[in-house]
Amino acid sequence: MSTRIALLAALLAAALFNSSHAASLTAGMQKGTPDLKSAGPITFAPQGILLLGDTQGATIYAIATGDTSSGSPSQPINMENIDQKIAGMLGTTPADILVNDMAVNPETGSTFLTVSRGRGPDGKPVVMRIDSAGKLGEFSLKDVMYSKAAIPDAPQDKKRQDVTTDLQFAGGQVIVAGLSNEEFSSNLRVIPFPFAAVDKGASIEIYHGSHGQFETKSPVRTFAVFDIAGQANVLAAYTCTPLVKFPVSELKPGAKVKGTTVAELGNRNRPLDMVVYQKNGHDYLLMSNSARGLMKVDIREIDTAAGITDRIKDKAGLPYETIAGFEKVDQLDRLDKDNALLLVRSDSGSLTLKSVPLP
Repeated sequence: MSTRIALLAALLAAALFNSSHAASLTAGMQKGTPDLKSAGPITFAPQGILLLGDTQGATIYAIATGDTSSGSPSQPINMENIDQKIAGMLGTTPADILVNDMAVNPETGSTFLTVSRGRGPDGKPVVMRIDSAGKLGEFSLKDVMYSKAAIPDAPQDKKRQDVTTDLQFAGGQVIVAGLSNEEFSSNLRVIPFPFAAVDKGASIEIYHGSHGQFETKSPVRTFAVFDIAGQANVLAAYTCTPLVKFPVSELKPGAKVKGTTVAELGNRNRPLDMVVYQKNGHDYLLMSNSARGLMKVDIREIDTAAGITDRIKDKAGLPYETIAGFEKVDQLDRLDKDNALLLVRSDSGSLTLKSVPLP
């Protein structure tokens, strides 16, 4: 079995986009300054369009960054104490900022970071950019071309921060994970792009093997989109660490979708970020975690993997290995087909941005 990795296809599609299609991606955008309440998860659509989840505002923004010129995505990166550099540019200290997410523009190799200046819901949202030459600076949101899509049925209490936990662009659509205020609150939404009206999404249910029960209220923490036997699937990771697959075709508005749990990777852990990639002709998932280091999961047999439907003691399902020397990776993304970009936290708490070969 050879899984066709959707991200590789996206890279190729982005490179081949013509100008007429590019114009259609900015259709309906307005020029102005987005009224961000927060800057959370991010990813890229083609032609340098940054997709950003504003959790406090319960809104998804599409921002035309203008970052479309040819860059050098494979150029090695090693930027130590990046949190100190960002804090200095923002006139504060590293203790007063929080890096929320990171995304590499696959067309140019530029890296974008969403940052909160100040902790908690009142932190000021900031977007930073590191171009392919390694220059760090704030990306101004003043007078940009942008569009937005409001998330309906957003939770209003302390769960507001989980209204959008991750998002990805695939097949001309934006897939958004998070919580709603429905009874089955864990949710996956598929939003056409350029943005159309946002529906209530699909309520999703999983069997959590280490808990020995079905669950509908725990949010997806991070996910990837890829093809399994010609069908697009979401592979989602949850706290305590079940991996669950959902066919995208089933994520219809108002549907209740039961996923297939293909792995249990250990409790007392929160998945932080993931990418899918191919090496030596085989397909893998690379995932960073709060307590279980950097995992390389073998997904070659994911199409035939039996779903976990019984309680398990600790780990089961797809095989994986822990990559030594990367215990505290906060964020990761694909830099190019052979390399990953990692945001690594030292024992002292400082952050280093560095590229490494995909294991």
